[in-house]
Amino acid sequence: MTALSLRSANTNDADIIAEFNCRLAIESEGRALDPATIAAGVHAVLEGRGEAEYLIAESDGRVIGQLMLTREWSDWRNGWFYWIQSVFVVAEHRRRGVFSRLYQEAVARVEARSDSVGLRLYVEVHNAKALETYTRLGMRVTGYEVLEHPLRRELPAITPPANR
Repeated sequence: MTALSLRSANTNDADIIAEFNCRLAIESEGRALDPATIAAGVHAVLEGRGEAEYLIAESDGRVIGQLMLTREWSDWRNGWFYWIQSVFVVAEHRRRGVFSRLYQEAVARVEARSDSVGLRLYVEVHNAKALETYTRLGMRVTGYEVLEHPLRRELPAITPPANR
């Protein structure tokens, strides 16, 4: 891999981000998501209709990784929590520091915002490799569980691989 560059995503990245999100769902949770719904969700972010932004990792002019930051207000802390979501690195570039660089860039961006109070993410419970990576980078388990009351567009059931 040649030099890695990081940047904010733009509308030209919509197709690759949507593809990565579909691949991410299959790989990490065994879920086959609706590509049209994913594409619409990606466009909503890139067009500024959501409290989110994507960071892109490139090598040799090719997008090889991504993460999305979303924000959530905390009245308890009077500031914004930023959530890392939609993390994906192309398989042949994994374990080469791509996610670490994306993560460091996300931390730097969030720390630079005076009204931010923390960075969080959630991880699928069967994804031990991801949990190991996140804790190695300094994240810690908070003791909270994520619950959901689905209203629309419920996700397909998780089919965890036996070897994960």
